[in-house]
Amino acid sequence: MIDRGREQFPYLDLRIKDTDKIDMPDESVDAVILFAVLTCIRTNEEQRNLIQEIRRVLRPNGILYVNDFLLNTDEWNVSRYKKYKDTYGVYGVFELPEGAVCRHHSEEWVRELLVDFLELEYQNLTFATMNGHKSNGFYFIGARDV
Repeated sequence: MIDRGREQFPYLDLRIKDTDKIDMPDESVDAVILFAVLTCIRTNEEQRNLIQEIRRVLRPNGILYVNDFLLNTDEWNVSRYKKYKDTYGVYGVFELPEGAVCRHHSEEWVRELLVDFLELEYQNLTFATMNGHKSNGFYFIGARDV
């Protein structure tokens, strides 16, 4: 996706984060977009570290946009959340048949994770997953406090 983005929008600075740190100076970024990124991070600790790094690199009043998945309450999802809870230690983490490990989040966790940002907008959504299922989701727009 990064390669595609670079081809379509060569003026954007698109990067892959492959270490614990974001390769940017403190307070150097105007905005960060996380689109279905948290679903790829299984542990609370890794998610907290990412959000702390984002806060570090955002300028005061910089914008954070997060769009991701929330827990679902249907029988199919609940059964897979329960099936993998002991394996991964977090309710909402599950494996896909293709081998990917994904995570859906409680709204309480999302709000706790993003507590250091001034909430400008938050909305619950329903959207289709990559496998064509419907899932609960949200988007959050927040600003880094001064």
